[in-house]
Amino acid sequence: MLPAVSACDSSVPSMQPSSGSVKQSSEGAAPITVEVNQSRDQYGKQAIQLQFTNTTNNTLTVTAARLHSSLFEGDILWQRPGDGLELPPGQPKSVPTPLPAAVCGTSQAASTEGASATVEYAEPGKEASEETTDAADPFGVLTRNAAELCIATEAAAVATMALDPGLEVAPDGQTAVVRLVITPAGQGGAAESLILESIDETTLLAQSPSDRWPRNVTVGRERQELRLTIRPARCDPHAVAEDKVGTLLPLRIKLGERQGLIKVPASNDLRGRIYDFVTAACSPAG
Repeated sequence: MLPAVSACDSSVPSMQPSSGSVKQSSEGAAPITVEVNQSRDQYGKQAIQLQFTNTTNNTLTVTAARLHSSLFEGDILWQRPGDGLELPPGQPKSVPTPLPAAVCGTSQAASTEGASATVEYAEPGKEASEETTDAADPFGVLTRNAAELCIATEAAAVATMALDPGLEVAPDGQTAVVRLVITPAGQGGAAESLILESIDETTLLAQSPSDRWPRNVTVGRERQELRLTIRPARCDPHAVAEDKVGTLLPLRIKLGERQGLIKVPASNDLRGRIYDFVTAACSPAG
């Protein structure tokens, strides 16, 4: 249904020790600190960034990392292919990492434990070392992504929601229509319907003031197609060239007593058509 759902099945290689013995570092400041973040490249793909910072005066090479959080069923794993990630003193470096399936239900609500990271690294000419330290998550990336994974999974049991690959451009070229296709899943889940409360605009697409997007739609009882009139949200020269999430449609839903956000991506064909539409609508002759 969504990238959030497919991300639940994401897999990465198991972290294996590098050559040489692995030892725990001595007490004191961690030689490598770890922080969790998320860029626009990972947004909607249920992937995050692990940021490593070398606190020593020597260049270190990071070969693997394992992040543990009670919000997820398994550890979040990263392994550098080849010779590893060189980490100069004081210079942070970030690496993208997919998320495993989230822990949902009452277990998720009770998960308050912070994340910890085990990092495998080495100094030039020395054996590999393994350091375990707390992982900072200043923006609540793990909590937000776990919640989105859970509500996306629950919503998928009610209905699939996808954007039709076609795009209907108005004769004046200033607006277009995309169709959100909703198909009941019929999986016999705990909930038979949900409420599509609203649809958020994106960095690239906005709704037409004269044809607002629907609100408070009951989903799951029958197949539906919602026609969404779109217009460019911005027309600066970088709108399309630098787009990362502009064709990722955020849906705000209510499922029982829970509210959450799920994201519906445009297919490659539709994304290309949207880019062409925005480019033409924003052109001086458009």
